[in-house]
Amino acid sequence: MDDDPLSPGLYIVATPIGNLGDLSPRAADVLRRADLIAAEDSRVTAKLLRHIGAKTPMTPYHDHNGERVRPELIARMKGHAVALVTDAGTPLVSDPGYKLVRDARAAGHAITTLPGPCAAIAALTLAGLPSDRFLFAGFLPAKASARDSAIAELASIRATLILYESGPRLGATLAALAGRLGAREAAVAREISKAFEQCVTGSLADLAARYAETPPKGEIVILVGPPGEADAPATEDVETMLREALARLGPSQAASEVSKITGQPKRDLYARALKLQEDDG
Repeated sequence: MDDDPLSPGLYIVATPIGNLGDLSPRAADVLRRADLIAAEDSRVTAKLLRHIGAKTPMTPYHDHNGERVRPELIARMKGHAVALVTDAGTPLVSDPGYKLVRDARAAGHAITTLPGPCAAIAALTLAGLPSDRFLFAGFLPAKASARDSAIAELASIRATLILYESGPRLGATLAALAGRLGAREAAVAREISKAFEQCVTGSLADLAARYAETPPKGEIVILVGPPGEADAPATEDVETMLREALARLGPSQAASEVSKITGQPKRDLYARALKLQEDDG
């Protein structure tokens, strides 16, 4: 551990999502040596500081005061080390920290990240769902209509979806996901790295039924597997798309457009487009 002052700038510090033992030695060192900690909730961060024996000054930084506090923090970084923490996990993941990073960079301040715990990634490792491609979508809207629209936007994405949710809303959210996305594999992970860590897997419908009347406690991550392979479009559907494209474009461009939609080879579609033009005279 170094006793020298930290260089001025912004330090993005990931903090434990449950077990305080997950805080890295480097993160603990920066939190001890920083001149100021910008914390989502200073009461939560105070517990972490007591755990590592630090008495670093804190200032609240969150959604409700960010516009007012951010310029003060940026000015402070000119000659001081400012650490940014969230209540749990990695700052900027589902919180407004990116605005502080953006403005710090625009002001020319040094920015250092100290990677560590993240509930979204930890849940992905527990779920056993495809992890080669995934999309973090944060919290879905609370209102049913807005939530359904958001799910509809996610429906065609060929990746595992990762969502955050609260216990009281979990059943309704799972039901909405099942209604729009069908029988996809899914998982509900909660209390990650804590004593009662749990990851329940099953279809969206099964999980919706499980949690319909018994909302769990704790921090919750929902994971939804990607859609199955899409059925190949029928020949007549492809021809309809080609005819529509040919009304606006030449054969090559029409073939390219339909190829992107259907996944079929552009060369074959180009030949069919020429045949359609010939047949239509």
